[in-house]
Amino acid sequence: MPFHAATANMAALLRSARLLKFSPSGLLQVAGTNRTGPPLSRLHSGALGVSRTGGCPRIISPVSENASSSRVWPYAVGGVRGYAVATEKKDEASVVQTKQTQQFDWALNKLDTSVRRTGRITKTLLLRIFHDICRTGYPSGNQALLLLRSCGNLLPEMPLEERTVLAHRVWEKLQELGAQYDVSHYNALLKVYLQNEFKFSPTDFLVKMEAAKVQPNRVTYQRLIAAYCQNGDIEGASTILGFMKSKDLPITEAVFNSLVTGHARAGDMESSKNILTVMRGAGIEPGPDTYVSLLNAYAEKGDLDSLKKTMEAAESADCTLMDRDVMQVIFTLAKAGHQQHVPEMVERLKQERGYVPDAINLCLSLITQGQEDTAFHILKNFPSLQPDSVTSDSPNLGNFFLRHCVNMDTAVEKIGHYCKELQELNLHATPLVFSVQCALEAKKTGTSVELMKILKEQGFPIRPHYFWPLLCPHLKDKNTAGVLEVVKGMQELGVSPNVETWTNYMIPAFSSLEEARQAFDDAGIALQSEALLSLEVRSLAANNLAQFYALLSDPSFPPLEHSSFRASLIMGFRKSKDVESMVKIIELLYRDERFVNQSSTLVDGVSFFLYNLIDSMREQEVQAQEDKLRKFFNQLQTQNITISLNIYRGIRNLLESYHIPELSKDVIALVDPKDRASNALTGPRVSGIEVKVRELEKKLPELKAENKPLGSVLKKVIQALCVDENLERALELKQQYEDEVTVGTYAILINQCCVHDNVEEALNLKTELSRKSSSAVLNASKYIALVKTLSKHGRVEEAVDILKEMKEKGVVLNDTHLTLLFHMLNSIVAKGGAPVIRQLQDTIFTLGLAKPSSNLCSPLITAYLESKDLPGALEAMLECQNRYSQMPRIHDILVGLVEKGDTELLQKAMDFLSQERGEMNMLYDLYFAFLQTGRYREARKIIETPGLRARPGRLQWYAEKCISANQMETLEQMVDMTAKLFECDRDEMYSYILRLCKETNNWVKAEALWTKMQEENIIPRERTLRMLADILKNNGQEVPFEVPETWYEEAAATAQQVESSTPPATANSVAEFQTRLLALCKKGKAKEAYGMLKKADKTGVTLPPAPYDFLIRALLSEGAIEDAMGVKDIAVSHMPSFQLSDTATSLLIISHSRKGQPKAALEELKSMLQADRMPLQLAIIRLVQALGSHGDMAGIQQVESLMKGFSTTINLSSMLFVNNKALAHINNGDVESAVELLESVYTSPDSVNPSMSFVFRKILEDNNDKALDKLSAMAERLANHFACYRPASDLFVQLVDMDKVEDAKFMLARCNAVAEQKEVLMSYLTRTAQSPGQVGKIKALLSLIPDFAEKEVLYAYLMKCHTLDKDLPSAKALYEQMQKEGIVVDELSLKRLAGLYRTAGEPVPFTEPPESFKFYADKLKEAKSD
Repeated sequence: MPFHAATANMAALLRSARLLKFSPSGLLQVAGTNRTGPPLSRLHSGALGVSRTGGCPRIISPVSENASSSRVWPYAVGGVRGYAVATEKKDEASVVQTKQTQQFDWALNKLDTSVRRTGRITKTLLLRIFHDICRTGYPSGNQALLLLRSCGNLLPEMPLEERTVLAHRVWEKLQELGAQYDVSHYNALLKVYLQNEFKFSPTDFLVKMEAAKVQPNRVTYQRLIAAYCQNGDIEGASTILGFMKSKDLPITEAVFNSLVTGHARAGDMESSKNILTVMRGAGIEPGPDTYVSLLNAYAEKGDLDSLKKTMEAAESADCTLMDRDVMQVIFTLAKAGHQQHVPEMVERLKQERGYVPDAINLCLSLITQGQEDTAFHILKNFPSLQPDSVTSDSPNLGNFFLRHCVNMDTAVEKIGHYCKELQELNLHATPLVFSVQCALEAKKTGTSVELMKILKEQGFPIRPHYFWPLLCPHLKDKNTAGVLEVVKGMQELGVSPNVETWTNYMIPAFSSLEEARQAFDDAGIALQSEALLSLEVRSLAANNLAQFYALLSDPSFPPLEHSSFRASLIMGFRKSKDVESMVKIIELLYRDERFVNQSSTLVDGVSFFLYNLIDSMREQEVQAQEDKLRKFFNQLQTQNITISLNIYRGIRNLLESYHIPELSKDVIALVDPKDRASNALTGPRVSGIEVKVRELEKKLPELKAENKPLGSVLKKVIQALCVDENLERALELKQQYEDEVTVGTYAILINQCCVHDNVEEALNLKTELSRKSSSAVLNASKYIALVKTLSKHGRVEEAVDILKEMKEKGVVLNDTHLTLLFHMLNSIVAKGGAPVIRQLQDTIFTLGLAKPSSNLCSPLITAYLESKDLPGALEAMLECQNRYSQMPRIHDILVGLVEKGDTELLQKAMDFLSQERGEMNMLYDLYFAFLQTGRYREARKIIETPGLRARPGRLQWYAEKCISANQMETLEQMVDMTAKLFECDRDEMYSYILRLCKETNNWVKAEALWTKMQEENIIPRERTLRMLADILKNNGQEVPFEVPETWYEEAAATAQQVESSTPPATANSVAEFQTRLLALCKKGKAKEAYGMLKKADKTGVTLPPAPYDFLIRALLSEGAIEDAMGVKDIAVSHMPSFQLSDTATSLLIISHSRKGQPKAALEELKSMLQADRMPLQLAIIRLVQALGSHGDMAGIQQVESLMKGFSTTINLSSMLFVNNKALAHINNGDVESAVELLESVYTSPDSVNPSMSFVFRKILEDNNDKALDKLSAMAERLANHFACYRPASDLFVQLVDMDKVEDAKFMLARCNAVAEQKEVLMSYLTRTAQSPGQVGKIKALLSLIPDFAEKEVLYAYLMKCHTLDKDLPSAKALYEQMQKEGIVVDELSLKRLAGLYRTAGEPVPFTEPPESFKFYADKLKEAKSD
């Protein structure tokens, strides 16, 4: 039958359903059989449910829609009978869209992970994925299915009505964006309707499908039957049954299950029960789902006797009911109001595997339906000691329960009762505190206050900051009424807002201080004077340093800790040039005790302030303000202001990381001279050993007398002297021990001479270094510092020679060095002038040290502009363009020419620009110059040039310039002038002004702009409307339009689909192929799966992204990189935007690392981080280890730099980079550097004695005796001289672990303190006892250090080892020995020994402890913690 005719006939049939009568026996004929069922007296007189009643229906699997069905409880994937869960496979063929803007593998993985782990997803996660899909503007069919199917029972925390509303929203929005819906989408929507018990018209639904030219399939009809039955409408179900028969569609178990529910809902329990007989007559044996349908029918009636009988009948029919089946019955009982029968059903729960997530979802659904008491009864029957967090030391069972009760606005009295009972039952340590936390997170003011009252009654102190989460949303929305409501709640609890609460969370919600004062007065709330003062202080500190000083210096000003305005003062200084006022402020803070914390001193306060100032500034900002900071530090010194030595070190480290070590000499002048004299200041990059210079100097003659190398010690002494600004003494030592001076020492001295502008000495040292070692190479930053110093003193030829040497010796410059070059060239603008800069610039570019760029060319132009030589600047710019194709500072040159009124030169510049960049670009350059100088009339003439088109990039550049310089008038003029500019995006232009309005909080201007946009008939983008709405809302103004809720662009809806040229495979065949592919991967046959994929690909089979990624991961796990990349190529051929998942990319990094290809692995890591994706911890570890084994120090440093800021996120060990850098040095033959590096770690004052076992293990495995000798000597030296025993302990443990017992004994004799390192030894014992076959090592350790642990502990670990080795004789002997020695055997050891006896088939000769292993293990942990 043609498509339209078939659908129209079905719709017509339903419209006339009341006039039709069908023979039940005929309707129930099963396709493929000749059997019919007995007549049913009321087949067409009821309603049909889903496959189940209530809110927890069993989901019918659409794979075949036969007896195999899937379950809802617990909405988790994978049942014992292999049911699909909560999401369904496609029923019919679907076209795979191969061209999409972006693939959402992460979304699929995220949802899949959530469902597998918890059996549910959260509304937040689903909405996030929905919005991201909308942003791409081209949702695929699969993504639409993913979202639709997630709007049902996977959201147990959402009410049914909200779930349906969300489903409709998803449907409509994705359809607007161009999603193509097929029958699978309509079926998914039907399923959501059934799960959410949404009442709809099946007739209208079919009409909509007909209008969309989508043909219903068997699944559609089955679900329509379920919809009729859910409402007890058997007549409607009969109509569809008749139509299915006429189309020869099979009647499956799912249909019968619906009829069971339908008859029950129609009040005919007898017919409902008889459906089972009809099924058997039709050749279908009732399965577990059918029995659960019947059980739910009885549960709705509250018929406990029939429930029991039906359960017994199911068991006798070999239909085992699982816990999730019983949970469905419990849910139905509770929802139908028969809670009295729930305890009996709860007793039938067997607490099978997976019980907890199932039970959690049942509780959540019950709470959502208002059945909190029933949910609490379920909660109390959870398995014992089952906390929500596996890392929690105290019981916290019920966090999910309490959170959802709060979210669903359960009565506070009930929540209080639940909390009390949970605590009394020892199921939760602090339930009430947790409930308050949940209420605060949910921004529920009333609930929070009431719960806090209960908390206060129990003696718990209520602090002001508890209310901050409640105040934040009111502050953001400028909701003054909400703020007052929260404050009243605080008053009810007797809590007074502190200054921080007033100033940060309450007063800023009002448009002015006066309004705030009036509002609080009207509400009878006293406004603290301290809060008003704090606001005034912060405002002045951030905007006017002179007025701020005047305020603070007033003797009547009250005491105020400077920490309260420190951030504002730092912000004010960073954007101000008023150094003098800042110095006065610092002096006041330094000398006036009104501004110091009682727990600190005046010096400490100022010291920390200066450190925070430098720390808050970005590298580029510090470099740009170097002169200002130098002036600031020098003026502080003239005021005799001092800082502590430790703070100086911190500031010095920051300046070094910013590549401005020269400022350190200005900072060190602030350190008390006594501290400088008594301490050696050691740079962290050279050595962490902080020892006195005198003590180090004493060692030098001793080492020389003993004919021992003293280069390392000399380097430390000279470094300390240089940091202490004692260059003269450093040079004396260099002269005295000239033969022992290393390249590194020369580099330190040369750099220090550059810092001190001692150009002659710097050159002499460089000459000596070259004479001593012609191959010696300084690092790039020291070369650049030398060039800078030489150039500043007019020694340009020598500077050029240094640049030539850099080229000869292959010095490579990175981005940081290029920035230093720029600042170096800029620094000699005033002293060297244009000729010097030109010579250096030409040399740099000619030698190829750096590629010409606008940035590096600009200092030459700056030199001419600073000297007011505009002709010279123009000629230099022309030369740069001709030679390097760069036009540095062209805008500034043109601005200068316009201001000067030099029309001749201006015309010359315009002619050149027109020739080089085209007439249109020339006109824009001239236009921006006129705008910048305020010549708006001339600018308008330029922009109105006939034929001129909008250049969005140029307009954006100048707009950004205006925004950063806060030039509102100029920006407004530009927007106004471009009103008639051809192809000018007016919305974009107005958005620039709005951005500046937002930064300056100018709502008046923004509101006027809205009117102007309407006058210009501009249709604003949603982004622009939201920005305007934010400005108005933040200032308490009414928003005159509806604020858009979504942020994807409508234009994206016009995106066109590109269909695959190959005929699509059917969904069933693709699903079957996918299942076989994944099965092979799981069996470790990834290569066989790859072969199967290649064959299938030739036939046009296309899979979703996930199977490709799964196969790639399986191949990479086997090290088959080439095959994995082959799979990726296949995937990309079908989906051009296909990308490896984070896990797959991490495995690729690991595979490259294992195969000795660290460079390739490093490139993968870079690409991953650039895409804002996070690698696995193991990937970073393996990569760094591979780089270390290849001696690639630069690579390790690169990885360390890339992972800076992420190490905490992915839990990287602090020693990962240190250990592997040391190994890189060792593998490069530079053991001394490895020793120096490790020594610096262990002798640092902040050292926490980390482990270097990895280094010792590697050199022992490699039999590197040279490295072992040096490192063992280091370990002994650290132990004997610095009382640092960790390296020696690590070496000792590694020797024991590698069966080098004699070496370990020798080590112990030389460093007997190792025997006292109980923590390290116990850690080794614990770790070793985890694996079988380790008894020998533990006994070897015992033979060397017999008393390192208590015998009870030691014997317990030995018993564990014997258990792992299944060595009953040894375990028996140990047990007898413990008895002889009178040692009490702990219960865990007895449990283990009893297990060995049972395994061997022998009787247990003692009473076996009755509890589980986990129980006794937890008991031991608690005993240890106590």
